[in-house]
Amino acid sequence: MAGFNLDARARLSIELALTAGRGDPIFARQQEIDAKAVDIAGAEVDMARKGSSFDFRLSKSIGLALKPDAGHRERAMKAGIDARACADIERLAASYVSRSLSRSA
Repeated sequence: MAGFNLDARARLSIELALTAGRGDPIFARQQEIDAKAVDIAGAEVDMARKGSSFDFRLSKSIGLALKPDAGHRERAMKAGIDARACADIERLAASYVSRSLSRSA
């Protein structure tokens, strides 16, 4: 089983999940343009915005980003996502939380 790669497609899918409730149509449209640029289909965008993916490992990484706790980390690692990638996913998620908090302040 090949390792999980937190590439541009995975990062954007995680971003889509983390920012799904923003309610900013301009931002959402830009994400769709970005998704098209990295070959993410419309159905995949919709799935990511719902917190999932058609890809099993990516779905587990999105789950970890949405709820970075020990249980989700364990599920991600059982799916073949190594500890370093889990830490990267958790840092990515934290960066969106801190941006969101700074916008609302």
